[in-house]
Amino acid sequence: MIVRKLRMEKGFSQEQLAEMAGISTRTLQRIERGANASPETLKCIAAVLEIDFADLKPGADMDTNTTATLPELAPCEREAIEYVRDIKSFYSHALQYGVVMVGLLVLNLLTSPEYFWVIWPAMGWGIGVAAHGLSVFEVINIFGDDWEKKQISKRMGRRAKSQ
Repeated sequence: MIVRKLRMEKGFSQEQLAEMAGISTRTLQRIERGANASPETLKCIAAVLEIDFADLKPGADMDTNTTATLPELAPCEREAIEYVRDIKSFYSHALQYGVVMVGLLVLNLLTSPEYFWVIWPAMGWGIGVAAHGLSVFEVINIFGDDWEKKQISKRMGRRAKSQ
């Protein structure tokens, strides 16, 4: 996450940073998701990002206080990252739906073309995909914007009274 934030602050794409650091884009993607990296790889990335190598050391070698000097994600950045992940999850879900439904359609046509049974799983799963999309793109927001905050404060209020 730290590498991603620093990369974005510098205005680099993953491909650009990977090329300048002399690593593969796939390796950089793994590092940005929290995978361990060799010290040599981290030194290359640190050099390109113009930061101290010690700030990118893996968790086992890193002092917990070292991360305090690194930039933290602002709440709006966290929300944006979460929103993009939700959209990506929806698109992945829709793609899986499409691939499986095409496969089932072919299977249906090859095994029993007289009965079009593929419509039932298509409708059932399709309702789930549609609900996922409506939720991700906030077309329907059943719980409202502050529902989670209200529930947390309600729970915390109950705990405080019972203790």
